[in-house]
Amino acid sequence: MALQSEASRYYFGYFWWILEPLLFVAVFYLVFSVFLKTRQEDFLVFLMCGKLPFIWFSKSVSQASGSIMANAGLIGRIDIPKTMFPMAIIQEGLYKQSMVFLLLFGVLFVYGYTPSLLWLWLIPIMAVYYLMIVACSFAGAFLVCFMRDFTMFISLGMMFLMFTSGIFWDVREIGSPAMTDAILTYNPMAFILDAFRQVLMYNVTPNLLGLSLNVVAFGLLLACMIFLIRKNSQLLALKSLTA
Repeated sequence: MALQSEASRYYFGYFWWILEPLLFVAVFYLVFSVFLKTRQEDFLVFLMCGKLPFIWFSKSVSQASGSIMANAGLIGRIDIPKTMFPMAIIQEGLYKQSMVFLLLFGVLFVYGYTPSLLWLWLIPIMAVYYLMIVACSFAGAFLVCFMRDFTMFISLGMMFLMFTSGIFWDVREIGSPAMTDAILTYNPMAFILDAFRQVLMYNVTPNLLGLSLNVVAFGLLLACMIFLIRKNSQLLALKSLTA
């Protein structure tokens, strides 16, 4: 219902689900391919494999972080699980992203990247990425209830991730293997985006140890956030009403 309501407000309706990310990609492509003359082979595909998944994370976490505060009126009348509100935003983002990935697969096919059995690795990669989105969204929603200023930190964090996660540059071409390993180890976003490219563009199996470590890290974060949100349910309701 929320998706239908959102689409009804715009002339292009559901087409914005793919038009908006395409416009983001077009801006980056214009800057880095036309103006800065990047030497990255098949830069459009490379950019789309990084930017389109990043938009999924960025929009979902940013919007879900304010979801509890945005539903203060409902929370004040009904005692319902607070995790429902960020989860609803996350699911909306998932539905939209399914259309975006279909577009990405179409572009890959046009550029000659044919599907193979290795593309099945996209299932665990997307599962880990989804876990990452849920965990970060719950953390953001919890923190914003206590201090609205965290919305600003989240926006700055998204900008930081955008420039440090290899969206429009290849982390594997830095020139320093140690630096590449450090980025892929300590920046989960860079690791996931690189995993998408390794599977879709180069038919290479992703780093299983890296995927496992991300599952453990974000699984623990998610468990902690669910515990904190449930334990502080009444306090979150009070904070949202008095903000």
